[in-house]
Amino acid sequence: MSTVHSLNDVVMNGHIVVCCGSGGVGKTTTAAVLAVEGARRGRRAVVVTIDPAKRLANALGLEELANEPREIDEKFWDPSGTRTPGGQLSAMMLDTKSTFDALVTRYAESPEQTKRILANTFYQNISGALSGTQEYMAMEKLHELHEEGGFDLIVVDTPPSRNALDFLDAPKRLLRLLDNKIFRMLMVPTRTYLRVAGAAVQMFLNTVSRTVGTEVVEDIVAFFRSFEGMEEGFRERAHRIVEVLAQPETRFVLVTSPRRDAVAEARYFAEKIGTHNLTVDALIINRVHPRFTNSPTAELLARTQSLQDIAVSGLERRAARGRLAAGYTNLANFAEIADRERAHIETVRVRTGAAPVSFVPYLSHDVHDFEALAEIGSILFAEPTGPDQAN
Repeated sequence: MSTVHSLNDVVMNGHIVVCCGSGGVGKTTTAAVLAVEGARRGRRAVVVTIDPAKRLANALGLEELANEPREIDEKFWDPSGTRTPGGQLSAMMLDTKSTFDALVTRYAESPEQTKRILANTFYQNISGALSGTQEYMAMEKLHELHEEGGFDLIVVDTPPSRNALDFLDAPKRLLRLLDNKIFRMLMVPTRTYLRVAGAAVQMFLNTVSRTVGTEVVEDIVAFFRSFEGMEEGFRERAHRIVEVLAQPETRFVLVTSPRRDAVAEARYFAEKIGTHNLTVDALIINRVHPRFTNSPTAELLARTQSLQDIAVSGLERRAARGRLAAGYTNLANFAEIADRERAHIETVRVRTGAAPVSFVPYLSHDVHDFEALAEIGSILFAEPTGPDQAN
């Protein structure tokens, strides 16, 4: 049976917190708020974005972020000086190529091997652009922060993509590659390759050569052989990352808005998390319209109609009646929107089981500085409310 975690528990007892959701639902803002709250409560927190866009930097009021954690002066995120002693806030943005380069340097057996790999044309092409590389490097950076960063709380802001959780599969995909027969054949040293490699591998290389050219294939083969002796380090690290994700201190926060398309994506993310035998620990619904009345929409529209049917004399009376009728119409429209949103919300709550739900109202302004982040934090970490109290 999975443990039910409150949002307070997520920031106080979680070690790795993964925020996921579709684009435009406030996921980056949520990740920043969770990290700020953790820092305010005395934890050494870092918020990491995998998204190359500048959403996180903008939310934190920064010009840019780098591939290494950058500590943020507490005067920005704790202007009143009320934080618990020891709290610290840092932020960073994943640079796929820099992370890959650092990983090669870590596992190479000599400076010569490092230089050989980094200079390889095929490596230079895939280190920042190959499909799947970003996801695996995200896990590598997460592992590095977990093992060596000295952080109590690591909040991950995933990209605004349906494939945002592909990084959960990255370690296992790497293990499958390392165990692939063709990969193992390519790793055979050059002097024994033609004698050992099977016909299938030679046929594969010949086919690829005809498509992309012999020089490209030679670069690819040289790339794989440059990794000779390093694969075990990659294998051990991949196994460790899988273990880290399964630890009780890892939390998953699902962020959505009540829009139909966003809720559909949230259901997908919840199912994706479930396929890895993991659970959603908290559900956050952003931009919820409050319901200003308990009267049914049909009743409000009926009142509008009755006001319009009443015959009154005098210009001022007719104008007042018109304003009252328009008010009931607006109220009916808001009630209809609120009812529709609540129906959408229920469909994702079914997928997240007992996960606690937090509601953030539709705000009249964007969130792009620490003052606005503090406002969201005061809503998320106030006493639990339902969608009808989110105003």
